[in-house]
Amino acid sequence: MNESQQALQSAAYDGEIDLRELSRILWAGKWLIAGITLASLVIAATVALMLPNIYRSEALLAPNQNQGAGGLSSLAAEYGGLAGLAGINLRTATSDKTALGLEILRSRKFISDFIQRHDILVPLMAANGWNGKSRELEIDSDVYDIVAKKWVRKVRAPRSAIPSRQESYEVFNEEILSVAQDRKTGFVTIAVDHYSPEIAKKWVDWLAQDINTTIMRQEVEEAEQAIEYLNKQISATSLAELQSVFFGLIEEKTKIVMLAKESPEYIFRTIDPAVEPELPSRPKRGIITTLGMFLGGLVGILSVLLRNGVSRKQT
Repeated sequence: MNESQQALQSAAYDGEIDLRELSRILWAGKWLIAGITLASLVIAATVALMLPNIYRSEALLAPNQNQGAGGLSSLAAEYGGLAGLAGINLRTATSDKTALGLEILRSRKFISDFIQRHDILVPLMAANGWNGKSRELEIDSDVYDIVAKKWVRKVRAPRSAIPSRQESYEVFNEEILSVAQDRKTGFVTIAVDHYSPEIAKKWVDWLAQDINTTIMRQEVEEAEQAIEYLNKQISATSLAELQSVFFGLIEEKTKIVMLAKESPEYIFRTIDPAVEPELPSRPKRGIITTLGMFLGGLVGILSVLLRNGVSRKQT
C-alpha cells in the first residue's frame, strides 16, 4: 500500500471518528437542544397569536378599450397637412390609457384626495385591530381619542399629531394598497390590506370607482376645452375645407364627452368585484411557528457544540 492510499484511509477513519464524536456530543446535550427548541416554539407561537389579523380584499379589472380615436385618425390622414397650417396638430399618437390610469391610481395626489374625500384618516392611521364578534374596528387610544375625536399621538418633528397628507399617502401606498397588471392579459388587480375585512372590501370598491371618475372628468374637461377652441377657430377662418376639419373635430370631441358621461366604468371594467374576506391573509402563523422551532433547534445545537468546545479548552 502506497502513501497516498494510507493517507486516504486515515482521513476516512478520522472522518468516521469525528462523526461519531459529533453524534455523541449532540446526544449528550439532547435535553438542552430539546429545551431550547421547545422554548423557541412556544415564543414563536405566542408571538404569532399576538399579531393582529390582516385581511386582503381584491378586485380584478379589465382595461375598457375606448374606440373613440377612429374618427380622429381618419381626419388626421385626410386633413393633417391643412390643419397643420392653422396650427392644429391632428397626429393621433395614442396614449396607453391603462398605463395612465395605473400611474394616477398610485399617484400622491389621487391617494391623498382619496383619503380626504372618503374621510378615512382615522381607520388608516389609528387602527390596530378588528373585533370579529362585534364587527368593530379597534382604535389605538394612544393615537386617537374616539370620545374627544382628537389625535393624541406623540411624534417627533416634523411630524405632527394629525397625520399629514404626505405621511398618510406613504402609509396607504406602502402598507395598504397593492396594484398589479398581468402583462399577458392586461388585467389589473387592485388589492387592499387592512385589519377590517369590511373596510378592505369597501376601499377596493371606492378605488375602482374613483379612478374611473377621475380619468373621465379629465378627458371630458380636455374635450370641452378643445370644442371651445375649435369653435373660435371656425369663426376666425374663411377656408371651407379647414372649417370642415374643425366641424369634424368638434363632432369627435363631442362623442368623447358623451361616451365618458354615459359610462361609469370609463377606463377600467370590473371583471371580478371585491368581496369581504372570511379568512385573514396574514400573519402566516404556521410558518412563523415552524420557523421559530427550526431556529430554536439550530440555536440548541450550536449551544451544545460551543459548550463542549469551552469545556475541552478548560481541561
